[in-house]
Amino acid sequence: MQGVFFRDETRRRARSLGVAGWVANRPDGAVEAVFEGRRDAVESMVQWCHSGPPGARVEDVQATWEDPRGEDGFAVR
Repeated sequence: MQGVFFRDETRRRARSLGVAGWVANRPDGAVEAVFEGRRDAVESMVQWCHSGPPGARVEDVQATWEDPRGEDGFAVR
């Protein structure tokens, strides 16, 4: 995904919700993200990922719930 600021918008939204973690482009063109925080905030981020920012074309979202790892802040990798 390029040219739609998906990662930057993900970071902005995560920070506004108090969600920690990271977002990165994968070599296959997909975007991968880790979200940690209040369950409702994380669920909000996952739901947003289904549409993304204007201009994004999201084909699929796969979410896996895991134990927190202690992420601090939110980064674009």
